[in-house]
Amino acid sequence: MTQSLKGKRIALLVTDGFEQVELTEPKKALEQAGATADILANKAGQVRGWHHDKPGDLFEVSKTFEQARIEDYDALVLPGGVFNSDQIRSVPEAQALVKAAAKAHMTIAVICHGAWLLVSADLVKDRTLTSWSSLKDDIVNAGGYWIDKEVVKDGTLISSRKPDDLPAFNKELIESLAA
Repeated sequence: MTQSLKGKRIALLVTDGFEQVELTEPKKALEQAGATADILANKAGQVRGWHHDKPGDLFEVSKTFEQARIEDYDALVLPGGVFNSDQIRSVPEAQALVKAAAKAHMTIAVICHGAWLLVSADLVKDRTLTSWSSLKDDIVNAGGYWIDKEVVKDGTLISSRKPDDLPAFNKELIESLAA
């Protein structure tokens, strides 16, 4: 991944309970490629990651969803984690950010349970994506097309299933942003 993303700013949207590696690995890959990666959350201060079902580390929040302006970013990354994804999907400000990003034809990269936010924001109709397998019915019922694949790119939407897919997810994200 030698593409330069110098000058690009990426927002990672989370609440407490995100799958930690689904934030840290994309953030590290983006920063190594030259991008700035901001953590946006529903509260100021810190958010806690999780290692599947066990509490993980605390991370500094760059801005709250309310403070963030979509025009300041080039892409959004939506990490998964069941706790995070179940909470963030019902936060109006998080929905507003992903809707604004979609309207601006901005790259939205989502992994695992992170697709729940897109379902709740009504952004999966007629789109093809992948996710953790238990979200298949949610995606299909929202009018989307679900496939079981390591990484799926549908226009500006990039999706992956699980932490094991992070290398392919990060590669696709960086290549898309560098194009």
